[in-house]
Amino acid sequence: MNRRRNRIMAAAAVMISLILTACVWRTETVSAKMEQTQRHMAEEVLRFHVLANSDSTRDQKLKMKVKDAVVSWMEEQMDTESLDQTKAFIRSHLSEIEAVSRETLKEEGASYPVRASLEWTAFPEKTYGDITFPAGTYEALRIQIGKAQGHNWWCVLYPSLCFIDSVHAVVPDRGKKQLENVLTDDEYEMVTAASKFKVKWFFFGS
Repeated sequence: MNRRRNRIMAAAAVMISLILTACVWRTETVSAKMEQTQRHMAEEVLRFHVLANSDSTRDQKLKMKVKDAVVSWMEEQMDTESLDQTKAFIRSHLSEIEAVSRETLKEEGASYPVRASLEWTAFPEKTYGDITFPAGTYEALRIQIGKAQGHNWWCVLYPSLCFIDSVHAVVPDRGKKQLENVLTDDEYEMVTAASKFKVKWFFFGS
């Protein structure tokens, strides 16, 4: 009886060990795929980042005013069809973007300094509608208002993934199609997962 119990316990221990090993391997595989996808996405997109002076109600409202004004200005002025063109436009119009931001603040009775730049910066994981960008370093147009110590606002300039419906968080189909064209099928399937369950199923159910 004891021998049988020992054999059962030994078999169970081996099974548990195999399951744990498989889980670790799969976790490492998921992590590696996520990192690879993030690096590829970083080569194909340009993000937009507006940092508020502080978390006060007024400063947060000013942040959104600046965002709205800059987005409206770019919709009128920027006519680009590629990532390189979009970056080139931003680089050559940073002073105008700062001017639009300062004028918006002035109209609201604020006199914070504003700095616009095109630079690489770390982003947490962020979901735009049904598209999730993995955490990592991306190049972005950054508008820093005042001390830039408040909660910030994110969007994607290229491909255009800024919400066209801020209430329901719907991103433009054209931008999604552009993103699909530059990613592999597996990468696009991962980042357009409707929920973390779908991402998990994509890696563990295949």
